[in-house]
Amino acid sequence: ILIFITLQLIWWGFNHLLLLFFLQLKLWNKYRISNIPSLIFLDATTGKVVCRNGLLVIRDDPEGLEFPWGPKPFREVIAGPLLRNNGQSLESSSLEGSHVGVYFSAHWCPPCRSLTRVLVESYRKIKEAGQNFEIIFVSADRSEESFKQYFSEMPWLAVPYTDEARRSRLNRLYGIQGIPTLIVLDPQGEVITRQGRVEVLNDEDCREFPWHPKPVLELSDSNAVQLNEGPCLVLFVDSEDDGESEAAKQLIQPIAEKIIAKYKAKEEEAPLLFFVAGEDDMTDSLRDYTNLPEAAPLLTILDMSARAKYVMDVEEITPAIVEAFVNDFLAEKLKPEPI
Repeated sequence: ILIFITLQLIWWGFNHLLLLFFLQLKLWNKYRISNIPSLIFLDATTGKVVCRNGLLVIRDDPEGLEFPWGPKPFREVIAGPLLRNNGQSLESSSLEGSHVGVYFSAHWCPPCRSLTRVLVESYRKIKEAGQNFEIIFVSADRSEESFKQYFSEMPWLAVPYTDEARRSRLNRLYGIQGIPTLIVLDPQGEVITRQGRVEVLNDEDCREFPWHPKPVLELSDSNAVQLNEGPCLVLFVDSEDDGESEAAKQLIQPIAEKIIAKYKAKEEEAPLLFFVAGEDDMTDSLRDYTNLPEAAPLLTILDMSARAKYVMDVEEITPAIVEAFVNDFLAEKLKPEPI
């Protein structure tokens, strides 16, 4: 009897730990956590995010004078002098009527330096096209000397390195968890996209500026990093034919738009990103890494952080099948397979 009770307790404990593990993964996905420690403040009444960078809040406001630390308008946070690399100072009011890129970067970060070289060219092309656009560099450099060296390569504006409080408030405002990050704002200071880095790398001629988000993306080397940001629906078509990829995008776009609109109305981020994957080395590597079957077309949801996949392997994929697959996933009716 004692052995039986002990085994029951062990089994109960195992199931309890497993439940806690999946709850933890759900929270990581819901709040798009990419590193730890992370502290997020929520409105207990609505469940909405008040502040994503709670650790910075505690550091900057240890007395809680700014409680409850809700988001402030961009114009209020950025207010103050901005610099050019020739020493000229401009007031932030000069940004009125412009699209703005808020660029979080640092000289010690190799991916940052690589992106900066591309971004300089993009900035030049956008300005030459007559667009009202400005970039503000928010440094994460470890010294003012490094900041000045790095800023000397940039033709845009910067928050003064000595204004640590304003740099910290901008990090808090956009919940920055890693660099490089480029946030693109409309002239009213509202976020157009948090994926400016991906957009700049995918659109070297800047034809799609200011890069309003697309409901469905074509998976590429430059945007594959987004697969790590949360659950992603990926429709594999295994074809180099642009026409087939475009047809696949049109197939899943209605449900993608519906999901995005539903969560936007609730002022929440959509719980899924949507991709079409064609035939290339990167797609082959993704199939190998996630141990997916070679079938095509193949409808999947990949959750890299949870190391889980959901696969719909059918001969024909229709809009109704896509919608049912997505709805079952969101309702937690699908059984995950390990990656």
